[in-house]
Amino acid sequence: MHPHRAHSRLFHRKPRDFATRTPRLSAESLAHSLWLAAQCVQGVRAGKTLPVMLANLQAPGQPTWSAATRGAVRDLAANALRDYARGDALLGRFLQKPLPELLHCALLCALPRLWSAPEHAYTTVHQAVALAEALLPPVKGVVNAVLRRVQREEAELRAWLDEQETTRYAFPQWWIDTLRQDYPQDWQTILAACQGKPPMSLRINCRKTEEAAARAALDAADIAHARLDNGAILLHEPRPVERIPHFSDGWFSVQDAGAQYAAQLLDLHDGQRVLDACAAPGGKAAHMLERADIRLTALEADAARAEAIAPQFDRLGLRAEKILTADARRPETWWDGQPFERILADVPCSASGVVRRNPDSKWLRRKDDLRNFTAQQAAILRALWRTLAPGGKLLYATCSLFACENRAQIEDFCRNHRDATLLPFPDFPAADGQLFPASGQDGFFYALLQKA
Repeated sequence: MHPHRAHSRLFHRKPRDFATRTPRLSAESLAHSLWLAAQCVQGVRAGKTLPVMLANLQAPGQPTWSAATRGAVRDLAANALRDYARGDALLGRFLQKPLPELLHCALLCALPRLWSAPEHAYTTVHQAVALAEALLPPVKGVVNAVLRRVQREEAELRAWLDEQETTRYAFPQWWIDTLRQDYPQDWQTILAACQGKPPMSLRINCRKTEEAAARAALDAADIAHARLDNGAILLHEPRPVERIPHFSDGWFSVQDAGAQYAAQLLDLHDGQRVLDACAAPGGKAAHMLERADIRLTALEADAARAEAIAPQFDRLGLRAEKILTADARRPETWWDGQPFERILADVPCSASGVVRRNPDSKWLRRKDDLRNFTAQQAAILRALWRTLAPGGKLLYATCSLFACENRAQIEDFCRNHRDATLLPFPDFPAADGQLFPASGQDGFFYALLQKA
């Protein structure tokens, strides 16, 4: 069977068997983590997001996970989704009859580990077989045979997977085609970067400490790191925030280096009236408050997500003038008529620039979603422009790579608003405002507009 045929027939089919019983496995074993990760992948195949599945499995009333189990389950599930097109194609090639859904997903979680960690191949196979034996003993031989063949025939199978773009790059064809059209010279590099592990960066809260003291605290905790050009602190290895010194004291926030440009590009000054129009979970809003004594209104349409803003401000010792729950597209429901001198429009988007953090999104998104996003973005821009003071600046931001959400959106807005001027970014690493995913940051787009 050709790679793309196996992929196209399976994703989004209705699952036959969500887990209904707990297998007898050690809670700290790889087999147990594979079982939990398989449930996450199964949920994504049914249309749920990976964060939702992880949260459901750790909800009150569910068994408590250790930190090691939590990390293992997240990594196994995320890697399975990053490599989903390849893994599903391999199973389509070797399985004569479909396995029960949960075991199919367990194999999807085990396959990437075989090739990425060949030194642990024996453990991977042994623990996957142990899970199969605990769930459905008659198929443990099938599980063992498939994994052994994938391990043994790696070179041949990699060449086979490279025959189709969807399995070569592990992205849907529409995603590949869109990037190729938008970036004829760079699309392959972008896809490769999007398949990597995401970096972890910190932002230092200058209201609580100085950079020298913050970095000394990281050194004392043996946390290897580097300072990037925009002041972000890139950790050599990700780690839980509980292991970052003074995190609970508000010295640090976890924020991607690319996202830290937003507050820097907005040209903030003390006393300005500032709006963060799509504020949750509050990272960029907090960064603005750290940089200047501004009168900030944090606006968020999603009430559940808005609840995360105030606790973040509290931990960092910050205060907004207002935190509102309302739709940015309808200023008549939340705006008091006083114009803002600065606006951050971090609009909803495809999140294609942060797909390595959310690998489920490339399989849950559809090309038609871009049309919905661009319409929503245009509506937000039009509405917010009414609330911007003459001479004021609006920073349009997305975590997208697609030109229709970024460059084309701004070009269209400027054509229809003669009072809008697109300002240059003299010290920004990308003259056109488009950051690609790289070893130190995710993909973002920025455009700074000034009102005449």
